[in-house]
Amino acid sequence: MYNLLSGITVMEVSSFVASPTIGLYLAQFGAEVIRVDQIGGGQDFKRWPLTPEGHSLSWENLNRAKKSVALDLTKPEGRAVLTELIQKVGTLVTNLPVGGFLAHEKLAADRPDLITVRVMGWPDGAIALDYTANAVVGYPALTGTLADPSPVNHVLPAWDLLTGAYGAFALVSALRRRDETGLGGEVRLPLTDIAMGSAANLGRVAEVLQNGEDRERLGNGVYGTIGRDFVTADSVRVMIVAINERQWQGLVRALELQPGLAALEARLGVSFTGDDSVRYTHRDAIYALIEAATSPLSHAALAEKLDANGVTHGPYKTMPEAVQYPRLVGENPMFTETADNPSGFAYPAAGAFATFPGLERRTPAPAPVLGADTRDVLARHLSLDPKAIDQLLEAGIAGTPA
Repeated sequence: MYNLLSGITVMEVSSFVASPTIGLYLAQFGAEVIRVDQIGGGQDFKRWPLTPEGHSLSWENLNRAKKSVALDLTKPEGRAVLTELIQKVGTLVTNLPVGGFLAHEKLAADRPDLITVRVMGWPDGAIALDYTANAVVGYPALTGTLADPSPVNHVLPAWDLLTGAYGAFALVSALRRRDETGLGGEVRLPLTDIAMGSAANLGRVAEVLQNGEDRERLGNGVYGTIGRDFVTADSVRVMIVAINERQWQGLVRALELQPGLAALEARLGVSFTGDDSVRYTHRDAIYALIEAATSPLSHAALAEKLDANGVTHGPYKTMPEAVQYPRLVGENPMFTETADNPSGFAYPAAGAFATFPGLERRTPAPAPVLGADTRDVLARHLSLDPKAIDQLLEAGIAGTPA
């Protein structure tokens, strides 16, 4: 947590991953993020994974450091309170439909400089999720074993997370524009645009248009360079990648590959030195040499050789193994043991990913209890007195923790 965006307040009306991630990143950098949910919890309030008591660990961690307001959004009165809050604050993050009651044009009618960041599926408003966006841009066709051509989905919601990061960046950019010009506006972030645009930035669109076909499936191989998984004598599967000339030369030294490579070069009439494309073209023969060199070694012995020569490598771990790996969690200053989580479960929580040397890294703040900040937010941002707030609570328009 860092105090870099203090003074910025953002209303958030969102669910699932992409939109809440925008608010999470802003909150981690010091913005006041006020999340509004339906009384009793919205559609992601019980999203798996759950504790045995039924608390969502997904909701708990995507909403750290935010404030929580509960309103009955099924009632016109509840929607009116939310509308007034958004117009008072002047900044909204949401994944609700373009034409719904939170349409930017409706909200901006009484707040012309309103900034709305809206996560969408398709640019035309059609529904899409990370999983369907990923399917339609073609990455699952490249994922999986070489023997089975069926597409394989990635289990990480990559486009949701990229949308969250891009959304936070877009909102800060829109705030800077408003500070300079006084203008507001709506930023629309379709998941399919994030997915296809990211693919284009990696050269994938130009690649298939130039070649007229997709690249071949590589399993765990790395496209365009030497990189693949290998198994050591003690059955540890290790990813080894030599993505530049320095790492390639280090790999050659570490595994004493030069005699075998020299014989390959003579047979093929090529040179592997200084040319990643030549190495990639003949990767199967090179992988056979690497496999012969790594398979007799224990993982510890292989890691020592690779480390001594500056080669990038990493063993495959399960998530239970990863959370016990000190370098990733236990000794990582990004994580802090937290015991004040709404679930009551104590565990290491992640704070801001970035490190700012010289700035204090604060302990990750817990997620709020649903509706915990309803009174405070209504009083501060709508200037309601306690009696008026009590009336909203008694009418079931607003809610606080049970």
